[in-house]
Order: sequence, then structure tokens, then C-alpha cells
Amino acid sequence: MSGIYIHIPFCKQACHYCDFHFSTSMKKKGEMVLALAKEIQIRKSEFKDEIVETIYFGGGTPSVLKTDEIQFLIDAVYKNFIVADNPEITLEANPDDLSNERIIELSKTPINRLSIGIQSFFEDDLTMMNRAHNSAEAQKCLEEATKYFDNISLDLIYGIPGMSNEKWKQNIETALSFGIPHISSYALTVEPKTALNKLIQTGKIAQPKDEVAEAHFQILVETLEANGFVHYELSNFGKENYFSKNNSAYWLGKKYIGIGPSAHSYDGISRSWNVSNNSIYLKSLEENKLPNEIEILSKSDRYNEYIMTGLRTIWGVSLDRIEQEFGSEYLDYLQKQSQKFINDDLLSAENKILKPTPKGKFLTDGIASDLFYLDLK
Repeated sequence: MSGIYIHIPFCKQACHYCDFHFSTSMKKKGEMVLALAKEIQIRKSEFKDEIVETIYFGGGTPSVLKTDEIQFLIDAVYKNFIVADNPEITLEANPDDLSNERIIELSKTPINRLSIGIQSFFEDDLTMMNRAHNSAEAQKCLEEATKYFDNISLDLIYGIPGMSNEKWKQNIETALSFGIPHISSYALTVEPKTALNKLIQTGKIAQPKDEVAEAHFQILVETLEANGFVHYELSNFGKENYFSKNNSAYWLGKKYIGIGPSAHSYDGISRSWNVSNNSIYLKSLEENKLPNEIEILSKSDRYNEYIMTGLRTIWGVSLDRIEQEFGSEYLDYLQKQSQKFINDDLLSAENKILKPTPKGKFLTDGIASDLFYLDLK
């Protein structure tokens, strides 16, 4: 199983918290679509016998593309790769792009999964984050989308300064009221070089507090699990049969090709990433060159990656796999490093699978970094 990720580097406006690569100028949108199709064609030899089971349009805001531009890129994948009979094809979309007419249009394409960037159902939160949609649009688009799409995911952000536990519960309850089968939820994080960071430094917005985010995370887990969701990855909750196949492949270490500026690829041995600059990307593709850098992963890089992704999922880290793939030195190291977390009831090691306990889930990323193997040779 392998996947293709297509990065659409355009947004109508910049959200205050976002540090992903995008441009708010749509001038080169048509040119970019042609360049993305060209990169798909250039890279077809990377998946010789692999079957593509997922195609994922991320960004940026992929829903700023016209429906025929999206179809053109899907066709390019089909022309150049072997695609499974019933692939999962996801489009990330914002509520302000999902009019009833647009939803019907999209439902007639091969897209069978929508990932909708709601973030909050409250007006003040959306204004603070500088989102392009309002609360009414968020609810209206879900009402319409659920009529035409069965497989829908929505994003929610927690840990917003000033958000009470009660208000956060209302956000979750509103999401649940639409019968959505998948929810992705992230803590508001302050990245350098973002507008949010500047607003915090100038005292216009309060610094997000870890203890607020942790309380919101526990409410999220308890509420969604009580409503039949499986907490299958740290930030992702799905009903049975509605886990994101695209993201699951990434967490399970499957191969994927990332198309577009700033997109990353992984083939099991090396990782590569495209330049995060639209003009340089377009110029390189014009010359039939791939504007990317490649890094061959060392054994400890691959081990660290498995620890990070494994601990974030319900599948955990297999001690048997550690021994088979990396050897007894790595297994001994992992068992020694993880013991203190097991003693503190932050990790469990049942049936030779290492995973966070309910108490340790919120701390997963920090625990993982303590288990990394530092190759200092």
C-alpha cells in the first residue's frame, strides 16, 4: 500500500497560527496545477509495482482549486500510477469554499472523503485565528456535506487562550451533532514566524497554557470514546472503518510520494522534500527538474521515526519488530530508557507492545524524544 500526497500551496488568507507553506496570491494557480501534473509524470518510476491506495489533497487550501483542476490532477495520477480499485481520495476544504453547489459538484468527482477545517464553531475563536469562514458557514457546510458524503473528517483546535472547558465541550458536542465519523483535533501551538507568535509577544493574545490544553485533551478523549470513536492516533479519532487510510499509512511507515512545493516523500530508506518556494518550484519543473533534497536515513533515524509514529498510534511500538529490524542493541536501549515511564504509569509494555497509558497520552511526544537513540558517532 502506498499513497500520493498533493500539496496545494494557496490560501485566501493567512491563519494566525499556521506555519505551512502557502501563498495568498492566486496569480500562478493555473501554472501551478500544470507543474503539479508534470511532477506526477516525472516521478512515475518511483512506484514501479506499488499500488496507490490513497490520494490526498492537502495544503494550503486545496478547495481553492476549481473542480476541473482537481479532476485534472486525479487524472494525472491515474495516467502515471497503478491505482487501487477503490482508493481513498481526500480533499482538505474550508467551509467558505463549500457552498451547496460546490459540494454537489465535488460529489460527482472521484473524491470520496472530505477533511473540513472547522477549527471552532465560535465566532470569537475564528476571528482570533483569522479564519476565512464564520460559525454559520461552518455549520451550514456540514449540514450540506453530510447529504452527499459519508466519509467526512473535521478539524478542531483546543487549548485556545480564554476557552473554558464548557465552551470546548460545546465545540465537541456541535461536531458530534452532525454525525461526522472522523475528528482530528490539535492543541493550539505557537510556531515562530507566525502572526500568533507576534500577537502573543506584543500582549494582544495570552500565551496558551499547557494545563488548559491538557484538560481539553482529556475532555476530548473521554467524550469521543464515549460516543463510539476509537482514539487511533494522538490527534485522530475515527469510528470503525473510518480511520484515515492516508494518515495511517504514514504512521505505519508505508511509502508515499509528496507532490508540490514543500511536500515530503518517503520510500522506506530515504526521505526527500521539495523546495518551499512556489517560484523556484515552477521554474525547476519548467526545466523538467525535481526541486528536491534527499536524505538517506541512518538506522537510528529509522528507529527514532518508528518510536515517534508508533507511540502516537493504538498499534504502539512492537518490541519484536525493534529486535528484528534494528537488533538487540536497540531493543536493550529501548527497554532501559522506557522503564522509568513504565514505573510512572506513563507507558505500558503488554504483549511486547509499548504504548502510552491514558495518563501518558498527552505527553507522548516528549516521552518519544526521551526514547530516541542518539547516534553521536
